[in-house]
Amino acid sequence: MVNSVYHITHFHFLGCFATLKFMKRVFIALFLLSFLTLLFPRIAYAANPCDFAGEKAGECNSCMGEGKTGVWTAIGCLQTTFGTEDNFITSFLKIGSGIAGGIAFLLIIVGGFQMVMSAGNPEKLNEGKELVTSAIVGLLFVIFSVFILRLVGVDILGIPGFQ
Repeated sequence: MVNSVYHITHFHFLGCFATLKFMKRVFIALFLLSFLTLLFPRIAYAANPCDFAGEKAGECNSCMGEGKTGVWTAIGCLQTTFGTEDNFITSFLKIGSGIAGGIAFLLIIVGGFQMVMSAGNPEKLNEGKELVTSAIVGLLFVIFSVFILRLVGVDILGIPGFQ
C-alpha cells in the first residue's frame, strides 16, 4: 500500500514539471508573437476593418465608412447611436426577436419529433407536447414583450428611438 502511494505522488510530481515546461513554452511563444505584432503592425492588422468582410465589403463600408456610427458584425450592421430611426435599440430588438423565433422553431420541431417517435409511450408523448407548448408560449412572450416595450417606450414615455 505504501509503495503504490509513493508511485502516485512521484508521477504526480513529474506531471507538474511537464506542465510547467509546457506553460513556459506557451508564455515564450505568446511573448514573441506579441512582440512581432508590435514591430510589424501592418502584418497583423488590415488597413481597413472591412477587408475581412469578403463579398459584403460594400455593406460594411456603408455601415462603418467615414462619419458613420455603425459597427459591422457577423450578423450585420449594428448602429451605436440613439435617437435616430435605425439605432442600437431597434437593431437589438430585431436581432433578439429573430434569434428567439429561430430557437422556438427548432424546439417545436424537436417536440414534434419526440411526439412522433414516442411509439405510444405516454411519458414521451407528454414530454413532446410540453416542449411544443413551452416553445409556443415562449415565442408569444417574446412577441408581446416587443409590443409592450414599444407601447411603453413610444406612447407612454416618449423615448426617442423606439419608433
